[in-house]
Amino acid sequence: MTVNEEMYRLGSQRSAIRELFEYGKGRAAEIGAENVYDFSLGNPTVPAPECVNETIRELTETTDSVSLHGYTSAQGDEAVRQAIADYINRRDGMSVAADDLYMTMGAAAALSLCFRALTVSREDEFIAVAPFFPEYRVFVEAAGAKSVVVPADTGSFQIDFEELKKRIGPHTRGVIINSPNNPSGAVYTEETVRRLASLLREKSAEYQTRIFIIADEPYREIVYDGVSVPSVPKYYDNTLVCYSYSKSLSLPGERIGYVLVPQSVTENRAVYAAIAGAGRALGYVCAPSLFQRVLVRCMGQTGDVEQYKRNRDLLYAGLTKIGYECFLPQGAFYMFVKALEPDADAFCEQARKEELLIVPGTGFGCPGYVRISYCVDADMISRSFPAFERLYKKYCAEEHS
Repeated sequence: MTVNEEMYRLGSQRSAIRELFEYGKGRAAEIGAENVYDFSLGNPTVPAPECVNETIRELTETTDSVSLHGYTSAQGDEAVRQAIADYINRRDGMSVAADDLYMTMGAAAALSLCFRALTVSREDEFIAVAPFFPEYRVFVEAAGAKSVVVPADTGSFQIDFEELKKRIGPHTRGVIINSPNNPSGAVYTEETVRRLASLLREKSAEYQTRIFIIADEPYREIVYDGVSVPSVPKYYDNTLVCYSYSKSLSLPGERIGYVLVPQSVTENRAVYAAIAGAGRALGYVCAPSLFQRVLVRCMGQTGDVEQYKRNRDLLYAGLTKIGYECFLPQGAFYMFVKALEPDADAFCEQARKEELLIVPGTGFGCPGYVRISYCVDADMISRSFPAFERLYKKYCAEEHS
């Protein structure tokens, strides 16, 4: 083969989520979108807050095109980074400076930069706590490191610390956490974060290494019922925060986010420089200039989180009434549901026959579960219940046959 075999594999095979999404578009063209219940993709349907469109209009009308669409500094415009730092400091009581932030093309780029910056050996390992976003494996292995998985605690979807302890070793470079979580919707409690911090301090001392927390937080603002998301750097010094405005501002296609390297990180400037170097090596010239400027005017705003909550409540009530076992999400916009057979992939194939497009938990490191994305129209959720009921009754009939 005249091309890199691994890159060819990644490029010729979509992720399971994307594959299902493309299938859904095809089925919608065949039988009508109203007859397909597509719960595959975390693509927000709640509109961006009005400040986004207002700011874009104002900027394009009052700012000359050259400066509006020209390059920023590689790490991002200084005024933008300062605005983000000021917001984080107000929200979390921290002392973040503009030079602790590196603007990125969304959280995927932020994560990739962290893995690339921290990997120094082919033996290095990054631990992901299941369930986790499947692309973590791709990002870690592309950086030249190894991916290690901690099995899910399916009771609470917090961290199974006994399993985590078994997997931390001398080659552990970092632990990836995602809260609010995709796909479970769980939010890590303050107790969980404190226990994780204590364990990693203990293990760092034991192995005479620095173990990082890589906190993936694109759903930070999407929480329900008064739940709060702990600020991880306040509990553990060596924390890198990866953030994206894709979900909070409903801007998934604009690819804008950042890496935060808090001043508490050991050798903060060296770590930051390595992240900047990773951006250079990967050809990330700068994050989109226009949307950097948009952020300054929209800091702290979100789309309508209450709409997601209404969808959550509608879906949870409908599925549990039918008989499905569901974990009630505290944040994000996904529901994790126990499949009606041990093989979640086979279950999702049966669901597809009812035009229900749901994602098996296998790729998330959690066999036996499926993810249902409820950032969709409420009407589609309501219309899907007869299909979910037919699927449920089919399994009940097989069980008693």
